[in-house]
Amino acid sequence: MSPESLRGWVKRDRIDRGESGAGELTSAEREELKQLRRQNVEQQKTIEILKKAAAFFAQDSDR
Repeated sequence: MSPESLRGWVKRDRIDRGESGAGELTSAEREELKQLRRQNVEQQKTIEILKKAAAFFAQDSDR
């Protein structure tokens, strides 16, 4: 194990326990942020699909 790895683990543990300065995300907050970003991407894809479908059906009803 390298000293840098150990230092990183200790730093992450301090952050997770709230012993770090403001602005640092805990591991749980980081995981939640990743999940929310994935959801956001999925919702954006859904919105694009629905826009295209709405345009297609609007065009079809004009005939």
